Amino acid sequence: MHALNQLGRYSNLLYQGLRSSTEFRTYRKNLFQELVKIGYDSVPIVILVGIFTGSVLTIQTAYQLESGFIPASTIGAIVSESILIELAAVIPALVLAGKVGARIATELGNMRVTEQIDALESMGLNSVSFLVVPRLIAGIAMFPVLYIVASVTGVGGGLLVGHLSGAVPTADFLKGARMFFSPANLVFGFVKSYVFGFIITSVACFKGYYASGGAEGVGRSTTEATVMACIYVLLADFILAALLL
Repeated sequence: MHALNQLGRYSNLLYQGLRSSTEFRTYRKNLFQELVKIGYDSVPIVILVGIFTGSVLTIQTAYQLESGFIPASTIGAIVSESILIELAAVIPALVLAGKVGARIATELGNMRVTEQIDALESMGLNSVSFLVVPRLIAGIAMFPVLYIVASVTGVGGGLLVGHLSGAVPTADFLKGARMFFSPANLVFGFVKSYVFGFIITSVACFKGYYASGGAEGVGRSTTEATVMACIYVLLADFILAALLL
């Protein structure tokens, strides 16, 4: 019963958010702030994750394919395709579930337990439109941008490490990447990023918006938001792969 109750409250919050999405004047300022917080502020950590992901994947792939019978261009193909299809979307999403999701849940949770949300509603302001909608829109809008950043830095990091380590020449890496590149894989990565952005922000908003129990309750809601977002991201990753690949 508790799970059904939570699902109902979550669905109701999303429904209210959908209905309130037309009230652009209410959340216009907050939307710009959230675009900066979710997108721009997350670029450094996404770049770092992308570079190290591509670098490690190149080294491990070169080690596993160390054979004179396998062309070096295969390394570039495996690294680039793995990053575009899977790693550039999933790994940054798991990292941002902690950074973005925890921040959103904490902010809304603190506003709930200190009765700031109740104060907004007592003044006749739609709290869902003012607080939840801009975070949802910003997450859906900015995660694809972060996916592009992770893809570029991931492939670039793999290319650089392959060249510096001597594992794969630059020309061979690029040859393999171009040979097996498919626009469908890029589209699949974008679909994942949209879904992951929605999952992380919506779960964080739900946990924060309905937080209770003072400071301890806010901490519990933040932890639950982060853990649930990671689990749902992995579950969505599996479902999307099963349906679209």
